[in-house]
Amino acid sequence: MKVKLTGIKQIAITGEYIRLDGLLKFASVVSTGGEAKNLIQNGEIFVGSERCYMRGKKLRPGDIVRYGNDSFIIGRTTSAAHGATRQ
Repeated sequence: MKVKLTGIKQIAITGEYIRLDGLLKFASVVSTGGEAKNLIQNGEIFVGSERCYMRGKKLRPGDIVRYGNDSFIIGRTTSAAHGATRQ
């Protein structure tokens, strides 16, 4: 299945990975971990082209996450001052 990505937002991380539930909170898709858990358990989140049901899924640079019309790509930042940044 091919997914057309338009308006993709980059999330830059300084570490090796960010957990899926943390990404959803950081990207302001949800405001609480409980909301993130519900979206994930209901199969509303895609990592790549597949539904992801793992709240603690480790996302690394190059991974693409999709929820509804929102798409995010994980990138790497060289700034040690910020744990993650939105662009």
